[in-house]
Amino acid sequence: MADDISPLASLSLTHVYYDPSDSISLVSAYLALLPQALIIVYATLLITTREAEVALTFAGQLLCEALNFVLKRVIKEDRPKHILSAHGGTKGYGMPSSHAQFVAFWAVSVGLFLLVRFQPAERKNKGKGGMEGWMHGTWSLVERAALSGVALLVAGSVAWSRIYLGYHTEEQVVVGWVAGVVIAVIWYLATTLAREFGLLEWALELPVARWLRLRDLVLEEDLCQAGWEKWEGRREAAGRREAARQKKNS
Repeated sequence: MADDISPLASLSLTHVYYDPSDSISLVSAYLALLPQALIIVYATLLITTREAEVALTFAGQLLCEALNFVLKRVIKEDRPKHILSAHGGTKGYGMPSSHAQFVAFWAVSVGLFLLVRFQPAERKNKGKGGMEGWMHGTWSLVERAALSGVALLVAGSVAWSRIYLGYHTEEQVVVGWVAGVVIAVIWYLATTLAREFGLLEWALELPVARWLRLRDLVLEEDLCQAGWEKWEGRREAAGRREAARQKKNS
């Protein structure tokens, strides 16, 4: 019976080698999973918000990954010899680092959006719809700069972890980082032109975009604030109804 069992293989998507006696190595192994986590975040935001900006950034991120796939097979530079010999061979080429390229694109895209593209609209209370005495808030420039800095710090940590774990040389990580930054800037410029020439507006009027309920609101409104005025108005209206009911019964 045992002879009929086929040999098992390891799914290398999240298979990361690290030194169990080294706490920094363990943290680095977890940092190596950030690209997979960000893919889940992209998909979750796209499904829940239906925002065009999220879709555009996600498309650019996937394009960045595709270009890394091509670059590795054009350059054909192996990973460091010690990682190959220590673990019986690690699949794939090492130049440029896909992790470094991925997180560099993500961090630069976050920074460009928060500091350049995002233009929060000033919303003043006009006393309508049960909104008396309440004002809409948004992230300040300082808060957006701080968040961009955190994204850059996290991305740098992921890139550094690839060197610490021995999966890439310094040159492979640097080239991957530079490639991610360049692709992010080019993609930002391309999507900016698409907005200025009305291509995005045209795409959002297509039947499939209407069916998917795609919209383009996040450039002026924080994701965390989306629908907040409506919720506050509903709460205040409910409070007034309850006060009126109690006054009537008293």
